[in-house]
Amino acid sequence: MGGLMAPIGELVERSRRLGSDPRNTNYAGGNTSAKGETTDPVTGGPVELLWVKGSGGDLGTLTESGLATLRLDRLRALAGVYPGVDREDEMVALFDYCLHGRGGAAPSIDTAMHGLVEADHVDHLHPDAGIAFATAADGEALTKECFGDRVIWVPWRRPGFQLGLDIAAVRRAHPGAIGVILGGHGITAWGDTSQECERRSLEIIRTAQAFIDERGRPEPFGAAVPELAPLPPHERRSRAAALAPVLRGLASTDRPQVGHFTDAPDVLDFLSRTEHPRLAALGTSCPDHFLRTKVRPMVLDLPPAAPVDDVVARLKELHAAYREEYAGYYQRHAAPDSPAMRGADPAIVLVPGVGMFSFGRDKQTARVAGEFYVNAIHVMRGAEAISRYAPIPESERFRIEYWALEEAKLARMPAPKPLASRVALVTGGGSGIGRAVALRLAAEGACVVVADRDAESAARVAAEIGTADAAVSVAADVTDEEQIGAAVRDAVLAFGGIDLVVNNAGLSVSKPLLETTLADWDLQHDVMARGSFLVSREAARVMVGQGMGGDIVYIVSKNAVFAGPANIAYGSAKADQAHQVRLLAAELGEHRIRVNGVNPDGVVRGSGIFASGWGAQRAAVYGVPEERLGEFYAQRTLLKREVLPAHVANAVFVLASSDLSHTTGLLVPVDAGVAAAFLR
Repeated sequence: MGGLMAPIGELVERSRRLGSDPRNTNYAGGNTSAKGETTDPVTGGPVELLWVKGSGGDLGTLTESGLATLRLDRLRALAGVYPGVDREDEMVALFDYCLHGRGGAAPSIDTAMHGLVEADHVDHLHPDAGIAFATAADGEALTKECFGDRVIWVPWRRPGFQLGLDIAAVRRAHPGAIGVILGGHGITAWGDTSQECERRSLEIIRTAQAFIDERGRPEPFGAAVPELAPLPPHERRSRAAALAPVLRGLASTDRPQVGHFTDAPDVLDFLSRTEHPRLAALGTSCPDHFLRTKVRPMVLDLPPAAPVDDVVARLKELHAAYREEYAGYYQRHAAPDSPAMRGADPAIVLVPGVGMFSFGRDKQTARVAGEFYVNAIHVMRGAEAISRYAPIPESERFRIEYWALEEAKLARMPAPKPLASRVALVTGGGSGIGRAVALRLAAEGACVVVADRDAESAARVAAEIGTADAAVSVAADVTDEEQIGAAVRDAVLAFGGIDLVVNNAGLSVSKPLLETTLADWDLQHDVMARGSFLVSREAARVMVGQGMGGDIVYIVSKNAVFAGPANIAYGSAKADQAHQVRLLAAELGEHRIRVNGVNPDGVVRGSGIFASGWGAQRAAVYGVPEERLGEFYAQRTLLKREVLPAHVANAVFVLASSDLSHTTGLLVPVDAGVAAAFLR
């Protein structure tokens, strides 16, 4: 076992070190391998194995399960049956016949590169500095000038078995070389030990960067254009929040997308320079880049100070032109057996003075697409500094984007969850029903913005859901118009827009009429009636701007229709919310925004309202011990069952799901059956 584990352990550790530094490779970019000998459990004899990072994994977080394990003799024997580049794709299926044992990751297209090269350890990486050489117009000469015979130039070839044969031939012909620059693509390095391989990978990357830094011209993107200078930070983010819903709606023309925004300095500098339109139009080159960013971005051609209405109108014109151009790109290069066009909307939108918007099927995909375009900016800067940026031909990019193997990889992805690509804002999400709703919506695939007056509780729930790709928290008092506006802007900047709002924030004070103060009345109406109105109004503005429809769900109460004792302020505020459901359903239907509500009752366990004093007050009204209030409520229902926060969350999910796509203006009782609260 020791002979087996040593190379695997070294490989995983090397991969994580290399993958954790963005200067070395991008997210999920590149692959690493190790070769070693172990005992064949069938024959009892020695067997040489190749361990290589599998398809779709990320070097920075690689584990042993992310490796594919293949028999080296069988993998190398494939050279004898290789039918040539015209039937390249057939080779990937043959990798399965070379696997050793069960489990592990699926072999990637780069497996041949690792297995055919005569070295115990191989790294294939996508460093920005290396790709700058790979995409320079005179990259071959620059590689020679920078590295001599230590690093060899390999002309562009689509990843696959032939590329593996090419690199293996270079290794044999240049025994003193430590690696290669792959034209249009990246780098590959090798070594006799894991440490030597890693050292050589870093040598190539750092030597290339030093060459660019020392020899490159100072302003490769051209002179700064004063009219394109970045807006001040607050104004920039305000403009981004105004544009994000519109852009998300445009980017979702073919299928719903989640958005990501960045105003990173590298992006703003690039967009402020004279050469950015020319370079952006050239598109990206490294296969990992354009598979995620599409062949080229959409670029706004108006200055940052242009009126928002003019910008929106121009973005719509540019989007229509982009879709037409993308369809033309597909038609120019598609073969009879090409996969169908996957969608003509941009994945990257560049807005000078503001920043970059990126889009994908979920937040991680959208964020990573943006990160890859930042990599592309670095590549263009490096290539333009030492030469001229010259990406691979458009026809080659199409062959990668619509590769049958890429289509197969997409087909292997799990089916999306019911609320995938939807963005939900939950008020009062830091505890009780709000927390349960946030957790349920996230479990069903939604990106969730947890809003609560208590910032710490909101942050705890967001962290409970997962990373910022799944949930973020915002501090917001729903009675404060400015705070609600800020919370909605934060949600838009986090995920590109809003599709679902849950008006859950609430509180209650139980007093009879003669003891109810004006402050009691105002407080409950401010939080529930006024607060729901403010949240719905601001969210509806975003939804209308997106043009994607949406859902607004009110957490109302059985008390909206049931006249209970000592409940004048709370019951009236809830009745106000119930009628807001009807009014907004009637008004927003033309925008495909559905408005529905839930009428819970007796949610004692896990309820923030009951824990804050309402429980004790209601127990006193009904003459039961507070600890038995939930049981009391259950026994007065038709089903004799206690209502929990999760039951309310279930109703919210059903109302927001596609199963009730034609339902609006509905109030759903979740009270275990209270006949006096039946809706009439």
